[in-house]
Amino acid sequence: MTPDSPATMTHRQVLEALTGLLLGMFVSMIAGTVVSTSMPVIVHDLGGDQAAYTWVITSTLLTTAISTPIWGKLADLFNRKLLIQIALVIFVLATAAAGFAQDTNMLIAFRVVQGLGAGGLAALSQVIMADIISPRERGRYMGLFGAVMAVATVGGPLLGGWITDTINWRWNFFVALPFAVAALIILQKTLHVSTERTRKVSIDYVGIVLLSAAVSLLLIWITSAGSSFDWWGIETALMVGGALLATIAFIVVELKVREPLIPLTLFRGRTFTLSVLASISIGVAMFGTSVYLAQYMQLSRGASPTEAGLMTLPMMAGLLIASMVVGQLVTRFGRWKGYLILGSLLLIAGSALLSTLHYDTDFVLVSIYMFLTGAGVGMTMQNLVLIVQNVAKPSEMGVASSGVTFFRSLGGTIGVSVMGALLANRITDLFTNGKEQLMAAIAQTGDRAQEVAAQLSSGTLPEVRLLPDPVRSLVEDFYAQAISHAFLIGIPLAVLSLVAILFLPNAPLTRLTTSERAKADAAQGHAVEEAADVAIADAEALSGAPTGTVAVVSHHRTTEAGDDRL
Repeated sequence: MTPDSPATMTHRQVLEALTGLLLGMFVSMIAGTVVSTSMPVIVHDLGGDQAAYTWVITSTLLTTAISTPIWGKLADLFNRKLLIQIALVIFVLATAAAGFAQDTNMLIAFRVVQGLGAGGLAALSQVIMADIISPRERGRYMGLFGAVMAVATVGGPLLGGWITDTINWRWNFFVALPFAVAALIILQKTLHVSTERTRKVSIDYVGIVLLSAAVSLLLIWITSAGSSFDWWGIETALMVGGALLATIAFIVVELKVREPLIPLTLFRGRTFTLSVLASISIGVAMFGTSVYLAQYMQLSRGASPTEAGLMTLPMMAGLLIASMVVGQLVTRFGRWKGYLILGSLLLIAGSALLSTLHYDTDFVLVSIYMFLTGAGVGMTMQNLVLIVQNVAKPSEMGVASSGVTFFRSLGGTIGVSVMGALLANRITDLFTNGKEQLMAAIAQTGDRAQEVAAQLSSGTLPEVRLLPDPVRSLVEDFYAQAISHAFLIGIPLAVLSLVAILFLPNAPLTRLTTSERAKADAAQGHAVEEAADVAIADAEALSGAPTGTVAVVSHHRTTEAGDDRL
């Protein structure tokens, strides 16, 4: 083992190793947040409608979700340092290419590739952190992660809004390039993780295809049903039926293959299963809320992209403050469950309050609602991964960590899709039912009446802040009603998260890193084998049986017992 291997790393070596990892995470986060407040403008300029807006978001989330367990499995089989560098290159190149998109279809295609790299960064950063920092000591370094999150989540939307307002939204996609180059160089110099793998490499290609098919069909159905085709029809039967068959086939394959993409044996553990259930609703709150709050600020309150970035700061502040404070408390006292319960309660409150938004709701109240939601996410998101890593086998650390991240991303992807579908259907109904009122408002605009009518009937997202006053207030009200209606989906899921967290086993956090636990397990295994050999030798000596007889019988019984357990 090398001197700087994870098992013997000093505090200074940990900080050096974290430098490149944190910069890689910053690249991933800044590339996503810098376009968040600009997305309504981007989709408008590329001629996209509400469905296109949803797919621009969900295309990245979808491939992130699908690729996360794949990267996690690769992390258990290959060099983790090389994998995170490959993921970083894929992510940044696809992000830069998106800056040249000429229509929403082209943008969606590049965002799909971007998601492949994002899945790797999400999964591998968690796995590598477990390699070099024990679960109990993780909070000691949460200040560093909090600083990175603060700069990316707070600075990203502001920077993106300023670039969109003063230069051009395409430059948002090029911001991450210099940081990515620096991250690759620093990762190469400072990150040293063990590359020993005792198992033969085997990739579950069939599982990858089946999982991709199941998730993709489900999301296409959710997004398109009610607009492109009826909720009940042949298209629904084919898509839902196809997703169900692909899911069943995926489960069968995972039970049969030697190296499953998501080992179903993980679900035998109560901690993993309940953490997955809780993570699904956390994903909806984290992704869905942030996506549609940006729309609310611009389409319901007439904010510019820069102003929208400033207006969503309370949610980011809640997330950062809660995650940093709770991280420190977990490290100091070793207790985690109470913070998760409190976080899930805040999430329920925040989701319920956001569903009451109107276009003229006092912004102080809106800020409180956002802060509560952000604090709920901050208290639960990373801690759910932490407690799974705390009980996972070292040989399954990659798939266990990425499994929770996968279901969180999947929940966010499905949540954004469902919320987008509800929003699109609701806004269509509101415009249809309020047509007479809207036409009367348009008539009051005088010379601009024809121009305004053409913009609203084009099907693209309107730039509400540029509409004349009589029409603007009406359109803002329509979008506020539709967006608050979409937020309703978060309430039952937040309740599900609370129930799952209440039943989580309250296991103490270990102070051992993954490498140290692997060595301890190996030493314990050798000790058990030696004790068994001594016991067998004593039994043979007492019984007078030929040497090796008891050992053969013992091995045979042990094998049968193992078969029964399986």
